[in-house]
Amino acid sequence: MPTKDRYHHGDLREELLRASLRLIETEGLTAVSLRRVAREAGVSPGAPYHHFTDRAALLAALSARGFEQLGAQMISARDQAANPREALIGMGVGYVRFARDNPAYFRLMFRPELYEADKHPDASSAGDAAYAVLEAAIAEATSTDALPSEDIDTLAVALWSLAHGLASLTVDGKLELRSAQMGTTAAELSDRVTRLFTEMINSRRPEA
Repeated sequence: MPTKDRYHHGDLREELLRASLRLIETEGLTAVSLRRVAREAGVSPGAPYHHFTDRAALLAALSARGFEQLGAQMISARDQAANPREALIGMGVGYVRFARDNPAYFRLMFRPELYEADKHPDASSAGDAAYAVLEAAIAEATSTDALPSEDIDTLAVALWSLAHGLASLTVDGKLELRSAQMGTTAAELSDRVTRLFTEMINSRRPEA
């Protein structure tokens, strides 16, 4: 379908988001401007302003989309797990896999200026919703005695920090390099590290 016809059917916003993501993937975040995105999408320089007030609004919308996809991937990993503890391990590995498969989204999503609830409520809400998936999984793990139940909030932050650290190393190419030196893959190493971490947490359980 010709480009102008797609836009007449209300697809311009999606096309602008896709163009922004392509720019980030190929040239980096600094390449994104409303004028440049309009040119990439094949529309007039003023067209993006019908959907986004400025560059930050465009990037915040893209960030929200990334968090929605991350949340969906974590839910999928949770639902496929055999038990609550394996769900947490699978979600950690899924978090890393998302970063590996979507580095442009990952580099964008956690920029602090896009996470301000008063300025970009959709991005903030999407990020909170993704984190809530992890919190719910931890609550289930502790309720079934798969993990110790003391200080659940800290445990959630610890698991998030672990997954995010592994994801950042993956995006930077460091985890792939280290895993190759260890004779394994980045995905397998992520699984082993997350599993080791949950075992260490579980070992803190007071003896009866």
